[in-house]
Amino acid sequence: MRPGKRYPGGSELADAQDAAPPANDLDIPARQEGRGIRRAARRWWAAAAWAGGGLALFAFFLRISLGSRVDSDGANNALQAWDLVHGHVLLHGWVIGDATFYFFELPLIGIVELLLGMGNLAFHVASALTYLIVAVCAVALAVTDSRGPARAARCAVVVTVLATPLLTASSVTLLLEEPDHIGTSAFMLASFLLIDRAADRRFTAPLLCAILCAGQLSDLTVRYVAVPAVLLVCGYRVLAARRLRSGDAALVVAAAVSVPLESLLRAAMVHLGAYFMVAPMAQLSPMRRWPHNAAVTWLDVRILFGAVVAPDTRLVGVAAGFGLVCLLAAVFGLGRVAWTWRTACRAEQLLCVAIVVSIGVLLVSVMATPTRSREIAAVLPFGAVLAARACVPARITGAPRALLAVTAAALAALVPLAAAATQPSLTPATVPLAAWLEAHGLTYGVAGYWDASVVTAQSGDRVKIRAVDIIKNPKIFVPGWETNALWYNPSRYDARFVVADHSGRDSYAAFEQHFGKPVATYQVASWFVLIYRTNLLQQLAHYTDEPIPAGASPPSYVDLKNPGG
Repeated sequence: MRPGKRYPGGSELADAQDAAPPANDLDIPARQEGRGIRRAARRWWAAAAWAGGGLALFAFFLRISLGSRVDSDGANNALQAWDLVHGHVLLHGWVIGDATFYFFELPLIGIVELLLGMGNLAFHVASALTYLIVAVCAVALAVTDSRGPARAARCAVVVTVLATPLLTASSVTLLLEEPDHIGTSAFMLASFLLIDRAADRRFTAPLLCAILCAGQLSDLTVRYVAVPAVLLVCGYRVLAARRLRSGDAALVVAAAVSVPLESLLRAAMVHLGAYFMVAPMAQLSPMRRWPHNAAVTWLDVRILFGAVVAPDTRLVGVAAGFGLVCLLAAVFGLGRVAWTWRTACRAEQLLCVAIVVSIGVLLVSVMATPTRSREIAAVLPFGAVLAARACVPARITGAPRALLAVTAAALAALVPLAAAATQPSLTPATVPLAAWLEAHGLTYGVAGYWDASVVTAQSGDRVKIRAVDIIKNPKIFVPGWETNALWYNPSRYDARFVVADHSGRDSYAAFEQHFGKPVATYQVASWFVLIYRTNLLQQLAHYTDEPIPAGASPPSYVDLKNPGG
């Protein structure tokens, strides 16, 4: 009703109508509530889709892992994890290799062993979980600033790059079996994600310092790659902004402090009786070798991305083509960041510098050999993130284009995953040996390195075989690598048998020459089992429980027949 106009006998009705809100206004809260419900439903559906995709990816990784084998290197990590979750937190007596995996892989393996028991299945489940966590960290970095279909497409590109090398059996061992440097990339990816998402928050610098410190305690690759990347990128941003009091400056300090902090923590652990770690091969090669190292490093990069035809590759030429495309996409992403450096985000700059530093360290070091792809394993997930961000825009407009992009990326990811998963499951060759020893009550003995811990772990620690090396007959050595000195104490343990490889270096004759003629000999599959009446450890060395002093350097091998020699 218009103001001022009166209707006979209708003044009260007019006032009520003027006071009532329009009918459309009454529908606004209901419409807003409906939109909120639809948004919440979409979020739940999206979360369910991501969770389902993660479970499917884990299933693929586990199936692929079951087609490979775990050797004594991985078995030693399983034994370390078993000790760790059973109260031996400092791993007293252990002499571990140049990477300890103390804060990631070992706890993860230990938790899986508590749930499934020590054995072949636990090894493969832990390996699949490790690679899945690396993939999730890479996807989290790749999808930053993207929305909707672009997020799904970027995720599929990352999975494609990570899955393609798994078409080669040797790369499955490198990336998806016993702990190696690929798991270390989780520390670096998590650090870069933290810096990218929360560079200026108060908690970021202390948390970054803790992550980098834990990463260095697990693997010094973090010190040689991630720490320089943070110092260079965040230092550059401090200089570009001309602000000393900033989040980037705090990150520079945090990265720098993590190095001496790790050294102090490591010294404190050794003082308390912790494991000893063999020094890494961190020597520079002569400059005259650098051109040769460059060619070898390029080969290692191509092997890492699956761009080399190998005899143990599924799909053969197709796999190499997939690998080459993935490598070129990563190179394109690297070049894109370098070209747009000033406008690139922190994550892209960090990944770019980390790739250059990682490859550069290998190129100038003595480790540059065709079998050292594992030393630059982190380059694969780093390259996957850059490839996804370069090849897929942050927004994909138009339903047809979005459907095409997501479908193509998903198919590209499914091809290598499905092909690699067709590898039949592998039954470890040492299973019958472990079963025979346990059935005959033989629970403590010695063997060559590659026949020892793998049987121990596969038997669930019920049959314990300790590694010895025959370097020069008749001398017997305990490996100064991935072993526990306490295992060889004859006052604690009684070893009454030897496992000799039928065709390997650790032969029947070599053991018989050192230990003497056995009272009985049995052939089990590809091994000879030599039975003795005396404790064989008495012919080796008498170890004590004294912790290794901080800063001490063990020899490569301990001569157990002449400990002082």
